[in-house]
Amino acid sequence: MEQANPGTKYPFYDKPMGMIDDPEHPHPGETDLDDLETPGEGTPRPRGTSRLAHGAAIIKAKVRTLPAAPGCYRMISASGEVLYVGKAKDLRKRVTNYTLPNRQPNRTQRMIAETATMEFMTTHTEVEALLLEANLIKRYRPRFNVLLRDDKSFPYILITADHPAPQITKHRGSRNRPGQYFGPFASAGAVNRTIVALQRAFLLRPCSDSIFASRTRPCLQYQIKRCSAPCVSRIAPEAYAELVEEARDFLTGKSDKVKQRLGAEMQKASDALEFEHAAKLRDRLQALALIQSRQDIYLEGVEEADIVAAYHESGHSCIQVFFFRNHGNYGNRAYFPAHDKTTEPPEILAAFLAQFYENKVPPRLILVNEMPAELDLLTEALTLRAGRKVEILSPQRGDKRKPVEHAMANAKEALARRMAESASQAKLMLEMAEIFDLDAPPKRIEVYDNSHISGTNAYGCMIVAGPDGFMKNQYRKFSIKPANEEAGEAPIEPGDDYAMMRQVLTRRFTRALKEDPDDTHATWPDLVLIDGGQGQLSVTMEVFAELGIDDVAVAAIAKGPDRNAGRERFFMPGREPFGLDPKHPVLYYLQRLRDEAHRFAIGTHRAKRSADIAKSPLDEVAGIGAKRKKALLMHFGSARAVAQAGLTDLASVPGISETVSRVIYDHFHQS
Repeated sequence: MEQANPGTKYPFYDKPMGMIDDPEHPHPGETDLDDLETPGEGTPRPRGTSRLAHGAAIIKAKVRTLPAAPGCYRMISASGEVLYVGKAKDLRKRVTNYTLPNRQPNRTQRMIAETATMEFMTTHTEVEALLLEANLIKRYRPRFNVLLRDDKSFPYILITADHPAPQITKHRGSRNRPGQYFGPFASAGAVNRTIVALQRAFLLRPCSDSIFASRTRPCLQYQIKRCSAPCVSRIAPEAYAELVEEARDFLTGKSDKVKQRLGAEMQKASDALEFEHAAKLRDRLQALALIQSRQDIYLEGVEEADIVAAYHESGHSCIQVFFFRNHGNYGNRAYFPAHDKTTEPPEILAAFLAQFYENKVPPRLILVNEMPAELDLLTEALTLRAGRKVEILSPQRGDKRKPVEHAMANAKEALARRMAESASQAKLMLEMAEIFDLDAPPKRIEVYDNSHISGTNAYGCMIVAGPDGFMKNQYRKFSIKPANEEAGEAPIEPGDDYAMMRQVLTRRFTRALKEDPDDTHATWPDLVLIDGGQGQLSVTMEVFAELGIDDVAVAAIAKGPDRNAGRERFFMPGREPFGLDPKHPVLYYLQRLRDEAHRFAIGTHRAKRSADIAKSPLDEVAGIGAKRKKALLMHFGSARAVAQAGLTDLASVPGISETVSRVIYDHFHQS
């Protein structure tokens, strides 16, 4: 995930220090590091020098100008890839360690050998260096660091405070809207279920302010007893404010107080023979009970905490995070950080916590199953991040130990499932290699598909999959462009799937050749799957021949007779079309890939089509903003009537001067 420039996020960082551009030129042989001359800028590796010694020499040249100050450093390869991001209390001492490669483990030696240059940023304190390190790791995702692979923002429940009738809604992202936020929740599904239950319990409106302002009668939410309809005054403002206050009390942990009050009101209504009102209160109590019944484990007497439990086995790790807010369990999520097999669990946990809370506010208490590395530094950094004291504890006994053990058991089970899935996925990739005559199991599979209606809003899309599943951050969409006739390209006829596929593949692999000609970043696919038959395969091979690409495996997957799933035919260059057994696991996998490509392509096309439907011809008129557009539509009733209006009629609209009316008239009467 691309991050903002750290210098703009943390103003206390100095400017990056100098950089040496030093590409590799491999030659055999060994040279002692002490006998090697310090390489200058742009100097290739001398003949007879090992890659390890050359990398260490480059680092040694950097040490001479480093300050004995805290900061961060980046180790960068000859191709510009950031290999590793580290932090140090003393940059000079820390980086000096890399100039003695023979004392380093194999993983660090590989990192040194690939290093062509380094970049540095100094900070005022080591805590600031730790915060910067987490930011840089998330920005560059270096392959030698411990990486938090799934770091989406968590959803919250928001009760707004910028409207007389507050709205209850799901919120994700920065908290820039006035109101009270409750969370985080582990998933959007948990938030949606909770909001529905809260609507039944407190009858708060979920609609937006614009819909609220335009209502003239109650909506369906009122009919199904999920809203009190403040939009049409079916409830007094004072009574609605009481409902809002009850919802806030419940979400802040005062559930017993709310339930007692509702129970007393229900009994009072029943005694007064107001059975309909009593039934409504009963339904609200049942909704509250439903929310509380979803709690799995509890932290007695703790208002706000996260439980972070790590389980490590066979070089793989799973970290379970449970969220507790307002005396309630808001769910959990499992993470599988990427790291070297030799990395110790305390280091993994420390790196995870630093990256996990880089874009989140840490709670007051974090319970862990074992203490992370550099505990004092990490605690100080999280305290600085939260703006209040944060405590990290590893309970060994008592009420807090049981939830931690429960979280660790969840982590162990999740890792076992993950490893079982990985084993079956590895077997699947091996079978893929056999079926499609690949040299090795594919690590990157690209699937291409087009979507359009009679050639309109045409898009080509690419999805990417690998051993770990779909790589959604690698998906790409290509808006089909009219052909460049000046370059000799034939125009694309509406609905010409072959021409569309040719354009998509040409754009994708022309850029790949330009940005990564030697496949140094593994952005080239091991297998390209095309949705279609022999015609699409022929177009693909023509594009590859024109670009000089001859080392990428290509296959086309065509639907069977009557488009029946399980009877797909596969086309490959130099082979007869073939099919797979309808129950073959690889066929199921290929169907998933094709269906995902369909979903992404159709979704992209529909989004474009919806945007075009919402467009108005007035949007294309220069100088017509939202206010003038609204005035014209209110006066004439439609954009077509505006286009047919005369100059005098246009000038009579409030806010439309004679000059603007001339612009509008000329736009629709250019002939």
